[in-house]
Amino acid sequence: MELRINRRALVGLGIAAALTASSFALLRTEPGTTSSHREAPTIAGDPRNDNTDVYAFVSPDKADTVTLLANWIPFQEPNGGPNFYTFDTKSRYNIKIDNDGDAQPDITYQWTFRDEDRRGNDTFLYNNGPVTSLDDQNLLFRQRYTLKRITSQGARTLVSGGIVAPSNVGPASMPDYGTLRAQALKGLPGGGKTFAGQADEAFFLDLRVFDLLYGGNLSEVGQDTTKGYNVNSLAVQVPAEDLALKGDAKRNPVIGVWSTTDKWGPNGYTQVSRLGNPLVNEVVAPAGLKDAFNALPPAKDADVPALVKRVTDPEVPRLLESIYGIKAPATPRADLVEIFLTGIAKANGPIKADLNSQTLNKDAGKLRPAEMLRLNMAIPPAKDPNRLGVLAGDLQGFPNGRRLGDDVVDIELQALAGAAQSGKLVPGLTDKVDMNDKPFLQSFPYIPLPSNVAVNQR
Repeated sequence: MELRINRRALVGLGIAAALTASSFALLRTEPGTTSSHREAPTIAGDPRNDNTDVYAFVSPDKADTVTLLANWIPFQEPNGGPNFYTFDTKSRYNIKIDNDGDAQPDITYQWTFRDEDRRGNDTFLYNNGPVTSLDDQNLLFRQRYTLKRITSQGARTLVSGGIVAPSNVGPASMPDYGTLRAQALKGLPGGGKTFAGQADEAFFLDLRVFDLLYGGNLSEVGQDTTKGYNVNSLAVQVPAEDLALKGDAKRNPVIGVWSTTDKWGPNGYTQVSRLGNPLVNEVVAPAGLKDAFNALPPAKDADVPALVKRVTDPEVPRLLESIYGIKAPATPRADLVEIFLTGIAKANGPIKADLNSQTLNKDAGKLRPAEMLRLNMAIPPAKDPNRLGVLAGDLQGFPNGRRLGDDVVDIELQALAGAAQSGKLVPGLTDKVDMNDKPFLQSFPYIPLPSNVAVNQR
């Protein structure tokens, strides 16, 4: 597919895309659209169901495949035993794909879990000796999972009885955690891989943004708030044609991606968390709408006027103006509407670029505006990835999907400050956390191994 991009438009595109993702994510009432750590009152008290981040990118070492990765359970202190970090056995964890633009999931990868607990009344220990394999008898607690692929044709079980990589207790208990990670990788029928287990918290940022936007004078920057913490990850790597509309990734290269958590309760399964673009629920939705956003499906986004207004007239630019004197862009923000709800295409709005809207798919029907992370699978991996993604001319980066190394905070800050319209970056507007503290891996699932050192020793 030929990409026709106006370079000046790209600057605005990258910034606006990040901002739009944040703004429009508010339109949904599910908990957690992208980097969402404790983003809503209810989900903050239910960490096992709190979806923190979603990533979608063309696999850098296998360009005919796409990697989809989502994280749960934020701020895991590595030494937090004796009961470490487990998926909820009463919940369904989902990564969803819309490939025709109607905002409905055409494909869902769904994980469910069960416990194997051999401790009983004999011990409080997670393991009673060194663990050298996933089936080691010294591992007294483990989780197993079932992975299904769900489409309009029904549900197909891809993995039954898969083993979750355990929490990294420490070097005495797990002297070679890399071996445990490798054993947790599972092949999928027809090609592809999946992974479930603990991993490094790879989302890098300074969360002191909530202290009056970095202290009111940009003095509170440069500290990676999530350094040393872990998360629980779920990932799949599948051929691009497995995700594309009609199985044709050349004619229909664009997909929309989001994740959800469905929790079992008195009324059956209820969606309690949702995540697509980063930092949407945190900084776009007001407190009174956050829980509702976590429960809303993308197809309903455009039907919630109060949330739409938070996109077309977002709060953060007004805060930047009042605190830092950075003039807020004029509203309504049509650029953000395009980036967040429709994807980026010349026919969709003011951004004159064809990048990642499902309208670029040859076989797509009428587009339903909705917030989700959109990825053009036809754009190959960048030889020299830039942390600012599309903003810096790297078309494979955020907001065209999201890679582990994309600096979504800086991109979104600049967008909120108006760089999307001016085409110029605001000097000094950065959290000064430009990369993760651990290097990313060169093969699936790419996310680093979990830490086993206490955060307060770092």
